[in-house]
Amino acid sequence: MKEVVTTSLIKQCKTLNHLAQIHAQITTQTLNLTNPLLLPTLLQSFTSLIPNPPPQTPLRQRLLSYANSLFHQIHGPATFSYNNLTRACTLLSAQSQALRIFTRMRLLGLPPDSHTFPFVLSASARIGSACLVPALHCQAFKFGFLIDLFVVNNLVHAYAAGAEAVWDAWKVFDESPQRDAVSYNAMIDGFVKSGDLVRAREVFDGMPERESVSWGTMLAGYAASDQCAEAIRLFNRMLGEDGVSPDNVALVAVMSACARLGEVEQGKLVHDYIIRTRIQVDVYLCTALVDLYAKCGDIEMSIKIFESCYDRNLFTWNSMLVGLAMHGHCQTCLDYFSRMVESGIRPDGVSFLAVLVACSHSGLVEDARQLFRDMELVFNVPKEHKHYGCMADLLARAGLIEEANEMIDGMQEGGNLFAWGGLLGGCRTHQNITIAEKAAKNVVTLYPEDGGVYAIMVNVYANAERWDEVEGVRRLMRAKRVKRNAGRSVIHMSG
Repeated sequence: MKEVVTTSLIKQCKTLNHLAQIHAQITTQTLNLTNPLLLPTLLQSFTSLIPNPPPQTPLRQRLLSYANSLFHQIHGPATFSYNNLTRACTLLSAQSQALRIFTRMRLLGLPPDSHTFPFVLSASARIGSACLVPALHCQAFKFGFLIDLFVVNNLVHAYAAGAEAVWDAWKVFDESPQRDAVSYNAMIDGFVKSGDLVRAREVFDGMPERESVSWGTMLAGYAASDQCAEAIRLFNRMLGEDGVSPDNVALVAVMSACARLGEVEQGKLVHDYIIRTRIQVDVYLCTALVDLYAKCGDIEMSIKIFESCYDRNLFTWNSMLVGLAMHGHCQTCLDYFSRMVESGIRPDGVSFLAVLVACSHSGLVEDARQLFRDMELVFNVPKEHKHYGCMADLLARAGLIEEANEMIDGMQEGGNLFAWGGLLGGCRTHQNITIAEKAAKNVVTLYPEDGGVYAIMVNVYANAERWDEVEGVRRLMRAKRVKRNAGRSVIHMSG
């Protein structure tokens, strides 16, 4: 009777700690010697209690060791136990071990079942090996599991995880005698990841019934590929559908689209929908809202939302920093940067670019110099082309033309377009013709189609009353048919 109760308790466990207590009882009372089902049941329950997403590395490794220890205590483990250990390894991000377990099982001659392939296919999809999935596909075919919808869905997902194999995923999907929403969603996701939004939309439109994941995947695909107007249209269509509500993925996607197009009124409608339906604003929604209002000109609302968000990650802070820099709030931007560092969030290249731009707008040379030095020395953030370009622009604006020129000359890969362009702008302001000519030559070499550099040199020469050079530049522009592209900025308002 004690053994039956123990088995029952194992299946009722709700936490890993509770499970460990039951395991201790099994060990001290040597119950596993008389009931061979106890340890396999324990392993199954353990696997079902693994948290999702998986814990951080130290705890993950301990859980993995525990799963292996349990498995090795099982005398003559059957396919059931191999499946559970494979699943545990997959959930704990030990995909290579999961595949080795499957290989060992097959070498021992143990037959797979309908639960084997979903676990091992999930592991192979995460590894991203081009040869593993076809091999597993052959095994599933050999054992007759291609009629199992769960196996087929995981096979479609595994193929679709590699953009180059998306048509193999389509073949499996197309030949499958039965499909469900998971099948369609996996196929849509595969086409979206491969950049084929036309085929993704065809699959989406062909779904008998769409769910939130389907809409969210399609919306995210449009937003990521800069088809923002289509993302907004699809979202509005979604709101008109009965029985489906946008999830956070869909909401983040449409707000990103609104931010890029400057569709402030549409963005406000989405925000009102979030408030009205009492959707929990997680860190991703908070970041999207901060970015939306900052890019659409309402920096006060952006700050208000940021301050109301208790869970902030690096992207949330970066959205706020970029917004403040873009609106010319230099000191506030620097203050927020300090707060970010003090909160334990390590800045990245975007963070530093934002504060450097803020310093450039306000002419805070010394602050910028310190930040530029700290990037690599303190925060181990590599300096990229845009950082050098921003620094060159700042120094040149401040009249430190020679310092900017020396910085560019000292770059490991030589000056880039951002750096020489920033220096050229400062030379125009401070009328340094010699270095302006050097910067212009480098800009033309790096980007011959840039019409702006010719216009700047015309301005530089004209201010110096060097009319022959002015005419020479204009002749060169006519000969090369160079046209200067005018900049523009658009924000859509009501009406």
